[in-house]
Amino acid sequence: MSRLAKRSDFLRLARGQRFTTEGLVLQMQPNPAGGEGLRAGFTATKKLGNAVVRNRTKRRLREVARLVLPLFANPGCDYVLIGREATASRPFASLIEDLKRALVRVHAARPRKAETE
Repeated sequence: MSRLAKRSDFLRLARGQRFTTEGLVLQMQPNPAGGEGLRAGFTATKKLGNAVVRNRTKRRLREVARLVLPLFANPGCDYVLIGREATASRPFASLIEDLKRALVRVHAARPRKAETE
């Protein structure tokens, strides 16, 4: 699994499928290059707190993604996990379940109008 780093990738994914759980927000879109690998990006805004809280949030998101995405994600898709206030303190098992549930929902959702045009 490789990492998303370019701002343009994050902006593209913001227009894709989205599902929100108590512990995280998941955004997904197919990889425009048609690659078969998984790519993931992680975001924690300043609204969450100071740098310590944001770093903890991103570390937890990276670990959840490392455990769950290879098993449940579709190859050839890009994902962004966005931290929420509860991410840093939510039980780890609950975060794993949140991501699994979000993956099922974004893959079952109909494409947005912007994607079909």
